Amino acid sequence: MGAPRPEARLALYWAPELDDPLHALGSAWLGRDAETGAPLRQPKLPGLDIAELTADPRGYGLHATLKPPFRLGLSWAEAVAAAEALAARLAPFDLPPLAVQDLQGFLALRESAPCPALRPLADACVEALDPCRAPPAEAELARRRKSGLSPRQEALLDRWGYPYVFEEWRFHVTLTRRLTPAEKAVALPAVTDFLGDAPARPRRVTAICLFTQAAAGAPFLIAERLPLGG
Repeated sequence: MGAPRPEARLALYWAPELDDPLHALGSAWLGRDAETGAPLRQPKLPGLDIAELTADPRGYGLHATLKPPFRLGLSWAEAVAAAEALAARLAPFDLPPLAVQDLQGFLALRESAPCPALRPLADACVEALDPCRAPPAEAELARRRKSGLSPRQEALLDRWGYPYVFEEWRFHVTLTRRLTPAEKAVALPAVTDFLGDAPARPRRVTAICLFTQAAAGAPFLIAERLPLGG
């Protein structure tokens, strides 16, 4: 793809491969395919508006964050080169079975067993792309601080532009906004049933994905899938 506009944001995410059933099912749950940008028909939830419950994660696409979204401080070509060089030195690894879990009120897919390779992957993505990152605007920093950050999270925000990296990072594929207990009672069994055995299937992490957002409020799309070559 061509170079994005100056207001665009980039991110490095993990996303299921196109032939992984989780890609089709998870994208349908969210209502959008981040690979093509196409809207998808979502399942119905009794008494709940699934489009509203999934609006936030739908905008980001089905993914797990590795390098959080950032605006470019260098050129698009330099950012792609840095991401490609990173991917080339990273080794593929097996991802444990995933399962739908409650993550501080959000429903998300999380690993069901320890995976020693995940944290080093995320750490490497944060570090390798950081020279390409423009400093966040003051409004963005203020918005992050509204959630109430610990001293360590504040330090990470100041240094890396995001408070939930390194030891504060958790692998998760977000499936809903934060839910009330009543909403969770409906949505948790519904999404678990809808995804079926797809999350728990064996899968190997063989690529990381460069996602782009054309402008504030625009949906994120997969710009490139970068194979791991280590």
